[in-house]
Amino acid sequence: MEIKDSPCVETQMLIRKPIAEVFKASIDPTVTTNFWFTKASGKLEVGKTVIWHWEMYGVSAEVLVKEIVPHQKIIAEWGDPATTIDFNFTEVDEHCTYVVIKNYGFHETGDDLIAIIKDATGGFTTVLDACKAYLEHGIKLNLVGDKFLTK
Repeated sequence: MEIKDSPCVETQMLIRKPIAEVFKASIDPTVTTNFWFTKASGKLEVGKTVIWHWEMYGVSAEVLVKEIVPHQKIIAEWGDPATTIDFNFTEVDEHCTYVVIKNYGFHETGDDLIAIIKDATGGFTTVLDACKAYLEHGIKLNLVGDKFLTK
């Protein structure tokens, strides 16, 4: 199923850092753990399945990397049932990168579909906000960790 035939979550953000730095932050867990998940089984590589952990919530996700074009895009599948995530990177100038995340291929319908789209939109927006704060200012806002109450 193509994006145009499927409901699609889309979120985007300008990050005032060079494209190589923003791209690395998306594939290298030593950087990504500063703003998204807390632990990963490895770096994103084509054909590899990695596991991302959110230890504060006691959850994890398997991420199967389908395609990587350095400094341009990452395509992966995650979840159960799996959906597709596209990370697209556009160099605005040598100091700025525009990131667009699309998530599609949902299997839910009706109210369940609305709920999952709402959750994914909020989640990916939070990730981009946290990434921007970390890469531009070195600030760990803990946005993902503070999004949901834990016991």
